[in-house]
Amino acid sequence: MYNKAILMGRLARDPELKTTPNGVSVCTFSIAVDRRYQGKDEEKKTDFFNIVAWRQLGEFVCKYFSKGRSILVEGELQNRSYTDKDGITRYITEVNAHSVHFTGEQKDSSPAPQTTGGKASKASTTVDTEEADEEYPF
Repeated sequence: MYNKAILMGRLARDPELKTTPNGVSVCTFSIAVDRRYQGKDEEKKTDFFNIVAWRQLGEFVCKYFSKGRSILVEGELQNRSYTDKDGITRYITEVNAHSVHFTGEQKDSSPAPQTTGGKASKASTTVDTEEADEEYPF
């Protein structure tokens, strides 16, 4: 079996960092990705994808990315269900991020990676997500 998603787009909202009751960091955000094909006389269409990043990867995203910033996400698609406040079961598909990358754009209002010795720190990060199957407590 094979499940891999690679998306490049712009953050549609600021990333949100939470901590599970077990003390695990989890960051959620969504990215807007323009479709490649558009018919004659059609407006550009955009799809929005929900992304989840766990532990250090999630902390990295919250520290260096914000709404409007371009990002490349690699991960896998996952489905999950939850019961909303009205008792209705909802289903959601999201990308469980394994790594994120800067796309080379410069944006004055976003924080830049820290530099050491004249070199920029790691421009992407990968985190082991083996235990990322935990249920969301919120």
